[in-house]
Amino acid sequence: MELEGSEQPASVDVDQCLTLDCVAFLCLLLVAMIIRCAKVIMDPYSAIPTSTWVEQHLED
Repeated sequence: MELEGSEQPASVDVDQCLTLDCVAFLCLLLVAMIIRCAKVIMDPYSAIPTSTWVEQHLED
């Protein structure tokens, strides 16, 4: 015998899917930022444009 109130509404699945998609997107964004920060830490001078170095060198 099934109870009528035991079924979950369809909107719960949509909300769960949307939430999981947002969490997955945030995780991907976090991973991308970690990789970018690690690259800057490993080689900080590659992030600075060479024109900046040329201007500073000419001023000295």
